Amino acid sequence: MNIIKTTMVVAVAMVGTQALGQDFSQVQIRTTEVAEGIYMLEGSGGNLGLSVGTDGAFLIDDQFAPLSEKISAAIADITNDDVRFLVNTHWHGDHTGGNENFGNAGAIIVAHDNVRARMSTEQFREIFDQRIPASPATALPIVTFADRTTFHWNGQRIVVKHVENAHTDGDSVVWFADADVFHLGDVFFNGFYPFVDVSSNGSLEGYISAVEGVLMRTTENTTIIPGHGPLANANDLRAYLEVLRTARERIQSAIDGGMSEDEAVAADLMADYDEQWGGGFMNPENFVRLSYKSLQ
Repeated sequence: MNIIKTTMVVAVAMVGTQALGQDFSQVQIRTTEVAEGIYMLEGSGGNLGLSVGTDGAFLIDDQFAPLSEKISAAIADITNDDVRFLVNTHWHGDHTGGNENFGNAGAIIVAHDNVRARMSTEQFREIFDQRIPASPATALPIVTFADRTTFHWNGQRIVVKHVENAHTDGDSVVWFADADVFHLGDVFFNGFYPFVDVSSNGSLEGYISAVEGVLMRTTENTTIIPGHGPLANANDLRAYLEVLRTARERIQSAIDGGMSEDEAVAADLMADYDEQWGGGFMNPENFVRLSYKSLQ
């Protein structure tokens, strides 16, 4: 297997300001087998999914570019095969930052149509006043789809399904149907408030719809790899859905009652959830602000 080499130039080009200031030299890649031949890899950024078997390595997301070498080494500890397919669950740099490295090593990059569209042009996230430059051509998905695509790979039926306007407008969930395993990308922040990226047409309603759709296909034995947070099951996803539904009810009521965005934030609408759910990437204020914008 080829061990991928990376440079910081690639890192800055791929992820913009999101990766700057992080000491990737200290990051360790942790690997957990979640079903036969299916793994979750954790490092810095979104959780990865990996399928190995007779057909070759199948990777879901790839974190930041400076971690590509470590990720490929972790994969090499499991299989001698190079990554044949790389699926991006959405366009954000902590999930696509290694695209150029893995693409140059021969991986076929697959994603929803809107992932390629957003990675092809400069993006702006208003809430962080952040501009993200367009990605190099070699980092772009070369196979895209509008609704869904299915891989028959490593003895698995792997369904990659677009969910509309949840975290972004290009989200996909990945279902290993035979193994009863999901990778939900940032449709699921396990234990944390989600990032409703309204600058990428994300919405709280879309989050709720996506999670409800996944739960219809779960069982008591389902294993779920979240975009962020620890390995999960259907009960964890139901708890998350309760938070999303509560936020929708309370924030929509505030909007209907004439509250401004600032007034909704000041009202501490999610105060009883903030301690448990507000310690992640999205602090309580930003979660309410973005949810308000999406509902408004």
